[in-house]
Amino acid sequence: MKTILNVIWLVLSGLWLFLAYLVAGVLLCITIIGIPFGIAAFRIGVYALWPFGYTTVERRDAGAPSCVGNVLWLVLAGWWLAIGHIVTGIALCVTIIGIPFGIANFKLIPVSLFPLGREIVPTDQPFAAR
Repeated sequence: MKTILNVIWLVLSGLWLFLAYLVAGVLLCITIIGIPFGIAAFRIGVYALWPFGYTTVERRDAGAPSCVGNVLWLVLAGWWLAIGHIVTGIALCVTIIGIPFGIANFKLIPVSLFPLGREIVPTDQPFAAR
């Protein structure tokens, strides 16, 4: 079932969201300071490409640097990636079949706003990162 959902997701919104994260990652990797943010964008982009079967968990060892990094991320890329999720989610919720995918888009908004200090893990191992 996860594979079917992921294939439908890929066609409806996953590819476009992945490309947005890819562009953000490349732009952020232009400077040396932005490389950690670019890597985070690539990591989340893969998650946005194939999200069903995975979840995010907070890393307990993430401290103040990830908090500062999240503020910088929000200013540099997070807000417009979140807007992309909002617009895509609303567009998907117009149809009955698209509602679950729209809700999945809305669930990706917190990760797109504050990605640092989070880890993407399979849904059958949500406590492995803690």
